Amino acid sequence: MTETKIKIDLPPPFPDHTQLPDEDGTFVKNFQEHPQSILLTDSIGPILQQRHPDGNYAIGQDSGIYWRETEPPEKGAEAPDWFYVPDVPPLLNGQFRRSYCLWREYMAPLIALEFASGDGTEELDKTPLSVSQDGETTKAGKFWVYERIVKISYYGVYIVTTGNLQMYHLVDDSYQQMSPNERGHYFIRPLGIELGIWQGSYQNQTLSWLRWWDSEGNLLLTGAEGKEIEKARGDRFAELAQQERQRAEQERQARRNAIPQLLATGMSVEQVAQILSLTVEEVREFSGG
Repeated sequence: MTETKIKIDLPPPFPDHTQLPDEDGTFVKNFQEHPQSILLTDSIGPILQQRHPDGNYAIGQDSGIYWRETEPPEKGAEAPDWFYVPDVPPLLNGQFRRSYCLWREYMAPLIALEFASGDGTEELDKTPLSVSQDGETTKAGKFWVYERIVKISYYGVYIVTTGNLQMYHLVDDSYQQMSPNERGHYFIRPLGIELGIWQGSYQNQTLSWLRWWDSEGNLLLTGAEGKEIEKARGDRFAELAQQERQRAEQERQARRNAIPQLLATGMSVEQVAQILSLTVEEVREFSGG
């Protein structure tokens, strides 16, 4: 009896980050977006290093999160302006990440932020993914994708034109809008820090910026800001030290000037030295004796 072997054609494996597009051909919406991402990444660095001493975390900036295999591939991705994924390596097989593929790692970002140049309609779109009977696919809205598929724990939409920030927290698989605290900040509990709006100048742009604060309301500084403060402290310390030296010298000179008057009263050199907290040699030197 001859055994017949049946060939089974298996579907190809899901692609990885090296096989997927890392851009969709769209422009960055405004000149604030990249500095804003850098500002968030720079200032949160020490917090993440403390949380991940092994260095296992990744930060994406305008990078794709692939959640669905489509044709063309980029239609199955959303690209938050800034997001943080805990407990994943920053490199894959020694290569920098081109995108983040959920089907390869299964770890959802803890927080994602969108910097909306418009009114936030696109970023708050809750349209679900659907396919009609004739095969027409309705594109899912960002809000729905982050909430229902990617399941990002904290989602923020920053309306750049108005300076308004809306934060959402995933509770029981559904986004609940968060309320700010007394400082107007939103507490990101797993990180122990707050997110809010800061008015100031960064990279030659004086605007409203998203910034991090610690749980006590202290602004988390960038590396450059920290160095500037340390320099200012050093300069102030040097200034105070110089002022103290000048004060001490003025006081010492005043005591020296008093030597002739005290000696003229009939006091001995030893008595004058004791009164003025000088040595006998100093009294004799400045008395001319």
